[in-house]
Amino acid sequence: MPPFDVPEGDPFGPHNLPYGVFSPAGSADSPAGSGSSPAGSGERTVGVRLGDHVLDAGAAARALGSPYEALLAQPTLNPLLAAGRTAWSDVRRALTAWVTVPSHREAIEPLLRPLSEVTLHLPFEVADYVDFYASENHARNVGQIFRPDAADTLTPNWKHLPIGYHGRSGTVVVSGTEVIRPSGQRKAPADDAPSFGPSIRLDIEAEVGFVIGAPSAMGTSVPLSAFRDHVFGLCLLNDWSARDIQAWEYVPLGPFLGKSFATSVSAWITPLDALEDARVAPPSRTHPLLPYLDDASEDPAGYDLRISVAINGRTVAEPPFSTMYWTAAQQLTHMTVNGASLRTGDLYGSGTVSGPTERERGSLLELTWNGRDTLDLPDGKRTFLEDGDEVTITAWAPGPGGTRVGLGEVSGRVVPKS
Repeated sequence: MPPFDVPEGDPFGPHNLPYGVFSPAGSADSPAGSGSSPAGSGERTVGVRLGDHVLDAGAAARALGSPYEALLAQPTLNPLLAAGRTAWSDVRRALTAWVTVPSHREAIEPLLRPLSEVTLHLPFEVADYVDFYASENHARNVGQIFRPDAADTLTPNWKHLPIGYHGRSGTVVVSGTEVIRPSGQRKAPADDAPSFGPSIRLDIEAEVGFVIGAPSAMGTSVPLSAFRDHVFGLCLLNDWSARDIQAWEYVPLGPFLGKSFATSVSAWITPLDALEDARVAPPSRTHPLLPYLDDASEDPAGYDLRISVAINGRTVAEPPFSTMYWTAAQQLTHMTVNGASLRTGDLYGSGTVSGPTERERGSLLELTWNGRDTLDLPDGKRTFLEDGDEVTITAWAPGPGGTRVGLGEVSGRVVPKS
């Protein structure tokens, strides 16, 4: 089947068109920012996924005489991200035409490369990284695990604001990157003193990441209504977590070394415009919200994303993103309400996605109830991750006309520190 033709029902058809950055497999990458040559030269360049192929978007723009060549013939998505919402919509319309209009076939088809013949890279230069804690199911599970005798397993502030923390942007890595088991201080409740060594309670958190395109000025805030003016798209995200290191360090200032060693993101960024049919209302609010977070009169800002988590090939959880209490729009507004600025390439994570049933829990902390229970995998039982374990998170969303919009997977294999 010619690569221009995508089988009916393919979740990466022309209704999707996520963005990534690629180079020919086995090529020596040129330094970022070294030019805008096509991927055939061995350099990284912006690509758009179509089925099991990737289109060299910059070369396509050049071949068709498009004014968008300057945004697409780049080694990173950042120039396109910074161009703003009007440009995002215009480029998407052009791309859709390039891969669907028969008269473009002769020019476009030679620029489609099989995914098996390319190397995918981190698609954008990450500026700041923030992670939230937006699932009520996850927060209640964590509260029941660590505060079983509390009258309310949620902290007093949880229903009033989206709780988050600042992470380390320099350790955001693309799907497929090996994750080295972190070391740090650990102290179990029964221990007299802390010890140092590799984490023995290494965990995952199935999340969705949101990528900032248009920046904002310091001293201003981004209202709920401006969410789509600043957020370019989303990706799957795995916030790897060393629970034993985290448990000892996080009081009183929150996560630090237990989180900062690695955060994996998918190689494909799905533009928000591809997810119009997946927009849903968030769960009903049970507490009144302050005006800047009150979204009762706003367009639905939740997303119906069906996530699956697999370890060593076996699906262990299917968390539903539609259950998230705090939306990405509310998170963005809260993140900037104090005047903090946005930068192109900022990334923020939703927090662990967990549903109301055991099968829908998005972390091993919940799935094994802090190590009390075990998971049965093809190669044995698990409470937390062992060296050699590979975690793969996939997802899809409802698309136009009954189609599915595929989100690029995020995977990573745990390896010991050498």
